[in-house]
Amino acid sequence: MVVGILQIVIAAFIVLQSAAVGIGHAIENSNDAGGSAGMITAILFLVSGIVYLSTKKSKKMGGDIACLVINLLAWLFAITNAHDYTDLMIWGWLAFIIGVGFFSWHLVVNKKQK
Repeated sequence: MVVGILQIVIAAFIVLQSAAVGIGHAIENSNDAGGSAGMITAILFLVSGIVYLSTKKSKKMGGDIACLVINLLAWLFAITNAHDYTDLMIWGWLAFIIGVGFFSWHLVVNKKQK
């Protein structure tokens, strides 16, 4: 539950950062898409947080698989677009750690319960 809330809060922070980066790129007349990539990463963080919160009591792995896929998409999208917006690399790796970490953890816990 805590991770879902944390991801929603981080998504709001990423939106603010991405807006600032996007404005900076517009002022510089830059072709870098870091601000837009940050917005998409923030949306993926938000969706993942909501899925974590909505499936927290589920004993099945459907929610964990969905969050793994969403977080891996956020990771891939963030690390491939973190040129000028280097904080996006941090958010991407955080998405990877959360997605893979929680999936692995829930996989181990579910195997022990069987």
